[in-house]
Amino acid sequence: MNRLMRVIGLAAASAWLAAGAMGQQGKTEDGGVTAARRRQEEKPREDGGVKPPLQRQETETSEEAGFGKPALQESEEGNLGRLPLQKQEQKKAHVLVLGSFHMANPGHDIFNLKVDDVLEPKRQKEIAETIEMLKKFRPTKIAIESDPGGKRVQLYQDYLDGKYTLTRNEIDQLGFRLAKELGHKQIYPIDADGDFPFDKVQEFAKKHGKQKELDEWMAVIPKILEKDSETLKNGTISDLLLAINREQRVREDQEAYMDFAQFAEGKEFPGPDLLAEWYRRNARIFANLRGIISSPEERVLVIYGSVHLYWLQRDVMDSRDLELERFGEYAGKAGEKH
Repeated sequence: MNRLMRVIGLAAASAWLAAGAMGQQGKTEDGGVTAARRRQEEKPREDGGVKPPLQRQETETSEEAGFGKPALQESEEGNLGRLPLQKQEQKKAHVLVLGSFHMANPGHDIFNLKVDDVLEPKRQKEIAETIEMLKKFRPTKIAIESDPGGKRVQLYQDYLDGKYTLTRNEIDQLGFRLAKELGHKQIYPIDADGDFPFDKVQEFAKKHGKQKELDEWMAVIPKILEKDSETLKNGTISDLLLAINREQRVREDQEAYMDFAQFAEGKEFPGPDLLAEWYRRNARIFANLRGIISSPEERVLVIYGSVHLYWLQRDVMDSRDLELERFGEYAGKAGEKH
């Protein structure tokens, strides 16, 4: 038995020595390709070329490449100048929400601004100056306060074809004119209708002894509109647009809306319900706006009634893929570069 174990031991030792010798003979600088194999790979071919070495595998062993990570992958540790995708700065589409007044005095709101005839030469010149300011934003699309299923899309096509005469409406005077001068083939209506249950607030105030609070609220709005009328009377259309698009003015308008929250008691919430309906409409308008943005390269000008400014701007600011811009940034002299 002992003799048999010695024989087995000698055989194993011989095999180990032979394997070691072969390993030393085949060991190369690139970690495992034998010299003989390399010579075979580089052997001249019949066409005179040299056979290229075997391509490196993209995935090394776990010890060499970090548990199966591709060896050619650029990692943070490699510091090769490329950040991981999640750390790269995201490119955002730019949106400018221009709050406008109703130039045609349609009387659709609870309170309405007094506006002189914008078709008069003086006002037409001012509108042209405003359009030059808006051109500096370089809009790729223009969104307007109009029903997506309405007639405005066709009216714009008629305008391009010389079959439609512009009215006093701000959609025509600002939206259509600017879009045509920029060479846009299409206009984008994004409005969404909604409820504004002010009558329920009135009923509640009368029933619960809050008529005084409601009267005080309603007395503020005409004073604001009177001031706006003076701005337009003594200045230009762009002066008024600048005034109603100021951040402070937008904030003050929203604060006035938030006063509706006081009209609630017990299980009756007409004031908060009005605020909810107002937000619902603006959220739907914003959804329509998002629907026309097809690329982060887009620059969308939104022309809307100024009462919508707060929520539309807020929605843009709160979106991870959109960048808000303001009219004041472009309202210098028309010839100035932004």
